[in-house]
Amino acid sequence: QVQLVESGGDLVQPGGSLRISCVASGRAWSLGTMGWYRQTPGSPREWVAAITSGGATNYADSVKGRFTVSRDSAKATVWLQMNNLKPEDTGLYTCKVAVVRVGRPTYDVWGQGTQVTVSS
Repeated sequence: QVQLVESGGDLVQPGGSLRISCVASGRAWSLGTMGWYRQTPGSPREWVAAITSGGATNYADSVKGRFTVSRDSAKATVWLQMNNLKPEDTGLYTCKVAVVRVGRPTYDVWGQGTQVTVSS
């Protein structure tokens, strides 16, 4: 079993920056694509960014140029650096990791999330 724990969420003023992290622990399977999602009450979960095991990144248009996703596979950690934050970036940020197992199907694991609030 692989578990994910996010941290780093906080209250930040518009225009500010924040870095959140997600650490995977548990059985030492390989970790594939690691991604970030966010959700606010009453709204569907929104994909934010992702990074493959090879380091290729992709971003939602709403965060492109402001957010940067990175990872350290040896530390089983993915980060999301968020700059020039806007109130509409407020949400519960959750990471998702693809667990790759030799000879067995890949499956996704979700964390519990860390709250990011952008407000003056």
